[in-house]
Amino acid sequence: FYLTLPKNTLIYNLKVGHGIGILCQAKGRGKMSKRKNTKYPGIFYREVKRIGRKGIEKVYYAVYKKDGKTFEEKTGRQYADDMTPARAAHIRSELIEGKRLTRKQKREQDHALKGAEADRWTVQKLFDVYIQGRAPGKSLTTDKGRYERYLKAPFGDTEPKDILALDVDRLRIKLLKEKSPQTVLHILNLFTWSGNFGVNNGLCPGLPFRIKKPTVRNLVTEDLTPGQINDLLTAIDNDIHPQAGPMMKLALFTGMRRGEMLKLKWKHVNFDRGFINIADPKGGPDQTIPLNDATRELLDKHPRTKSAFVFPGRGGRQLVNISKPINEIKKKAGLPAKFRPLHGLRHVFASMLASSGKVDMYTLQKLLTHKSPLMTQRYAHLRDETLKKAANLAGDIIKGIVNESHKPRKVERGK
Repeated sequence: FYLTLPKNTLIYNLKVGHGIGILCQAKGRGKMSKRKNTKYPGIFYREVKRIGRKGIEKVYYAVYKKDGKTFEEKTGRQYADDMTPARAAHIRSELIEGKRLTRKQKREQDHALKGAEADRWTVQKLFDVYIQGRAPGKSLTTDKGRYERYLKAPFGDTEPKDILALDVDRLRIKLLKEKSPQTVLHILNLFTWSGNFGVNNGLCPGLPFRIKKPTVRNLVTEDLTPGQINDLLTAIDNDIHPQAGPMMKLALFTGMRRGEMLKLKWKHVNFDRGFINIADPKGGPDQTIPLNDATRELLDKHPRTKSAFVFPGRGGRQLVNISKPINEIKKKAGLPAKFRPLHGLRHVFASMLASSGKVDMYTLQKLLTHKSPLMTQRYAHLRDETLKKAANLAGDIIKGIVNESHKPRKVERGK
């Protein structure tokens, strides 16, 4: 006869008289109840009657949406994993942000590790396992492309211990003829990280040498004259694109980064308290910056749609690329060809404040959400110039007083 059984069912053969009987038991510790919601959004649990122990146990699950798809992930058991609704909600947030692997991804990573243990740990295999632990996103996609284009062919089938320093040096010299030092540094860093992954996990010996990397001097400070700023604002006011001009103004008024503006949602703008919350600024913790009067006026006039984003893309989703209309405004304003419209305006914002002499470096660091004061020091020379002018002004005043005192006094007649 044929018997259809649920997935993950354990089957036992039992002797019944002179024949064979079949006992089926669902895999797990007991029959699960219906799902029950908690006070945390997207978190529910099912109750399981524990076999061999008294009482029941709650098994928590997280439901979330990502990339337009709905996922359900088991977060853990009440007793076995010491799971609570609050911990489950935290896990759900990490799953949404890509900071935690799903159970499926963990299984795939473990499978890749086990499958590679029997073979040589080549650069290719190290890279494959290394990227499985990375959160999905633009950075991961970029690194995959860099590996495929520049590292796979020369080193993919080689173990790190067998790579020669001369070969890596030849690659560095070749890339520097075609790419910027910054790009070459990213490629060689990727090579280093995947190799270090193998060493740190005890999978294989590392490179027998230290990779020589190019020196990057990318502290470019872009600035505009008052006339150029006026021409830019005029070009923005005459432009009809609904997002490009306002985004350029926001960069000029606040110094926000391009990625921060693309991710900005209306819920991040607190008009009552006068602050803007910047979520995940360049991979760091959330920051807040003041909502100044110019920005408040800009956002008050900016049209709101059904989208949660201040600058929405198609279908209300997050805007990804706005380079074309922004470069058109830059061209109409007659700005220098090398000027980077959004990042350059961030520099203009910082330069204006630094050169005013009214903002100290610590305050400027907080406004720019720099992690280190060293990043803000590129603007220090502008403040120094202002201080020099102030000092010279004091000297001029003193000279004027001295010169005035040495002038011959007029003697009135008759005295």
